[in-house]
Amino acid sequence: MAEHAALENNNGDEFKEFLNQHQIQLDISYVPEHYWQSLHNKLKNELYDAGSMFMMVQVEEEEGDEKVEKDNPGNEDVIPEVIPLKVVVSNEEGLDAGDAHSIYLIDHAWTYREDGARKQLEEIHGLVERMVALMNIETENKNREELIDSVLKEMWKYNQTYNIGNQEASVEEKLPVWYIMDEFGSRIRHSNHPSMKTCPFFYLPAQQCFTLLWPIRDLDYGEEVTRDYAYGIMEPQLRLVHMLPWQPADLTYISIENKELDLSYYESIFRSEMRPTEDEIDDSFLKPRSDHIYKVYTDVVHTKNYLTHPQFPLVETKEEAEILWLQNHFKDYKLLAIENKQYINQFPCEALLTTKDLFAKTARGNKDQPKWLQKTYDLVNELPQFVSCFQQREKRGEENIWICKTWNLSRGLGHCVSNDLNQIIRLTETKLPKIACEYVTDPVLFQRDGVGKVKMDFCFTVFLASTKPLKLFVHRNFSLRFSSKPFSLDHFDDYVKHFTVMNYMDPAKLLQIHWHEFIPLFEEQYPNHSWQGIQESIHQTLREFFQAAVSQPAPKGLPHNPQSRAVYSIDLILKWAENKDGDKYMQPVLFEVNYCPDNTRMCKYHPEFFNDAFSSLFLDDISDRAVIPLL
Repeated sequence: MAEHAALENNNGDEFKEFLNQHQIQLDISYVPEHYWQSLHNKLKNELYDAGSMFMMVQVEEEEGDEKVEKDNPGNEDVIPEVIPLKVVVSNEEGLDAGDAHSIYLIDHAWTYREDGARKQLEEIHGLVERMVALMNIETENKNREELIDSVLKEMWKYNQTYNIGNQEASVEEKLPVWYIMDEFGSRIRHSNHPSMKTCPFFYLPAQQCFTLLWPIRDLDYGEEVTRDYAYGIMEPQLRLVHMLPWQPADLTYISIENKELDLSYYESIFRSEMRPTEDEIDDSFLKPRSDHIYKVYTDVVHTKNYLTHPQFPLVETKEEAEILWLQNHFKDYKLLAIENKQYINQFPCEALLTTKDLFAKTARGNKDQPKWLQKTYDLVNELPQFVSCFQQREKRGEENIWICKTWNLSRGLGHCVSNDLNQIIRLTETKLPKIACEYVTDPVLFQRDGVGKVKMDFCFTVFLASTKPLKLFVHRNFSLRFSSKPFSLDHFDDYVKHFTVMNYMDPAKLLQIHWHEFIPLFEEQYPNHSWQGIQESIHQTLREFFQAAVSQPAPKGLPHNPQSRAVYSIDLILKWAENKDGDKYMQPVLFEVNYCPDNTRMCKYHPEFFNDAFSSLFLDDISDRAVIPLL
């Protein structure tokens, strides 16, 4: 072909630079090497030549499995009638998989991040109309808002995702990007025995993502172009789950019980930690020395600025310190016990508390589901169980709203609320592992002036002095966060209605009420519920959580390590529950634990916070301190 021959005059240096920038992508996506040169040419010259090889044709109404099998041997599992158009080879000579030019670019019709999808549909001219046509959405008797809702629901059958892997990218920039291929790409149907492969490809010079399309084998004229919608998933049950958006199936026969993960799973998580043996543990570190001067090394800014207790002077190096108060995670507890003989502000295996998947497993301990923990599934290891639970609840007509959270991100990043099973299943395709947690649908609300009744949550700070014996304190001062819109069970993509983390958003929408101001307002709004009783219930919940955390030996539970002390912030919400007599009460629900939390606000309004913490943890002295002993 003359067009391709002209493109062969490729500058060697340009191609070498192309590989320097993109070979990792090509290798990860298993793009055959004999296509790389042609791909470079097509990207550089913006050559969209799929039209010369393929065409879209109407799927005949009578076309069923029998006809598909006849026309496409090996494609008997092509999904019929999901999309009324299909893609076939239009070149009379067919498609040669060995031809270096047999790789094609597919443009993207819509690119968005999940939390911005509705806004784009509302603001970008023509986008709703294009998506409605592309997704074959019925428009009769639907207004614009209803059409947008339909697009937001149907898009989970069409979209694909990628992450930006740039090391310099911010956490926000690394969140998954979703896209929908153009009308051509979106018409490529599924097959368990596909004829083609696709993958997203980010072309750096243009700062643009395309989808690459190439053949797995030779195709004849008229043969259908198909791809595997569940590519790479081989386990039969998981394939059923991942194909649910396109191939509905009843999976309620699967057990909904959380999987009991074996010891090797936990050992793999903590394999980089070095823990002392029982013989190497020195219990003398548990004994407080009330008149001792403890030298402290810290790289935590607020500790440096606010630790002013005379028995805890700061030093410049780790070597001269008795207490290491560090921002980053510490691993070598064995060396600390044998040689360094220092205290550390962390516990071995504390990821059991601070990562969201392990948090739920730890909270359950070896007992039944506690009433202060929402039903939670780890979508990496328990996706089939979650799907079965969702479908069973759906059959019973129960509320079926879940909050999906990324394991290891804070500030609500990567979180969403959904009652759409297709959406939740597709979210697992991102590189960010998630949990699905039963959404609190009846939270205790706060009447916010000028806004209405909004969600609120609480942050309590605890000081863990030891695990054996279990010794725990809680700081009297707690903090609060509030949503910015009245709460209701709709528009789950409206962040400021369903989430309370507003610190990093418009400060004008941030409501700050201090704990001592909140209590009389709370009791005014709920005169039949004293805050003292609620607080006692919260404290009991904290006790039970840490009792569960030490109920099993490491690495399934927090181990005995006398040199460890720690400060954790614990986020919780209040929900309405009923007792045996049918009386409603406020039930605390825990949902997150954070190590080395951001104490900016606490220190601003209570400058003695770190003095309180160190006095409690190392001196066992809480006299005249804003600290309450729990255990």
